[in-house]
Amino acid sequence: MQIASLTASIVQIPLRREIKHASATRRESANLVVCCRLRDGTEGWGEGVPRSYVTGETPEGALEQLAATPLEEQLGRSCASWADVIQLCCGFQPRIAQPDPRGHRANALRCAVELSILDAFGRAFGQPVSELVHHYEPARALYAPQDQVRYSTTITAEGPVQERLSALKMRLYGFRQCKVKVGVAGADDAQRLRRIRFWIGRRMDLRLDANEAWQADDLPRKLEPLLRNRISCIEQPVPHHQLESLAEVRRQQAVPIMLDESLTSLQDAQRAIALDACDLFNIRLSKCGGFLASLELAALAHVSGVGYQLGCHPGETGILSAAGRHWAASVRGIRYLEGSYDRHLLRELVTCEDVTFGYGGRAPALRRPGLGVTIVPDVLARLKTSETTWRWGQS
Repeated sequence: MQIASLTASIVQIPLRREIKHASATRRESANLVVCCRLRDGTEGWGEGVPRSYVTGETPEGALEQLAATPLEEQLGRSCASWADVIQLCCGFQPRIAQPDPRGHRANALRCAVELSILDAFGRAFGQPVSELVHHYEPARALYAPQDQVRYSTTITAEGPVQERLSALKMRLYGFRQCKVKVGVAGADDAQRLRRIRFWIGRRMDLRLDANEAWQADDLPRKLEPLLRNRISCIEQPVPHHQLESLAEVRRQQAVPIMLDESLTSLQDAQRAIALDACDLFNIRLSKCGGFLASLELAALAHVSGVGYQLGCHPGETGILSAAGRHWAASVRGIRYLEGSYDRHLLRELVTCEDVTFGYGGRAPALRRPGLGVTIVPDVLARLKTSETTWRWGQS
């Protein structure tokens, strides 16, 4: 079996509500959706979410990178097994026209293309994408199939009334873990957390995400009034360029530190471990370069004594939600799990299947071939703003 073509589209995904944090505010998400078509007509779908403030990527830039990449040379070989498919995906190296010292300037593109390939061959093999985990050498020690996973939830920067309602809903809905966005200009985070803790209850695991909002030398002062609310960790409190300073400050803090914007690639992970800069990694499929690269990061964290969560980007469609479900249902030791917000956050679903989590954040493993979701062509056609197809061989 061989790939006959790739079709890449920029898709504008409208959100049900405004998502606000210290780095950005958005009411829609510009995503990259890729369709991989095999010579026998089998199609697979992948998705990436380029974020300029995370990896320096844009959807338009991703299309330019794909157009500059020798696709037939890199993706033209035949595959008869998951081992072949893994080798094919590892050989996909998008052309990057600018310096890339952190190795992340094509990560959303890599993710979209890789997932489309995995979905297509999974369908052709009649096996779910999760099946490849125990075929990928770096991840074999982490392979632990599960029938069900459990997601956490998030409270973004909202007004007092909305935050109270959100906290109550999450408590009543049976969630066990909740992340609160902090560090937004003009917000009194100490007051917000006291309010949220009161309404969400004492049993909820609360963690914080500052999205690079603070400075390393001011971190102890920022954190001190917040930790009174029993916080389990703080995610990306300072900008990436202050990572070395964060490593020094971390030794003085009782709360675990999680990296997000500073954890986009294997190079980032190795540097963070060498600096002893964190306790946890926030691994996100799109941000970190795809399914396989994310497995490699989890494996490195595991052997280095670093915890990890599987995160998501607000605005992910059912394609990335399904990919995250396969990943999470196959990997042991995930501290927190985010994603599958589909019906709660998206105005329209681009997949026939609704993979939104259920009560308490619970969701079943996906067992159908490939990613296990089907695209709704009419919805995708209405939301996409551009499309380009590359063909080679016999289509």
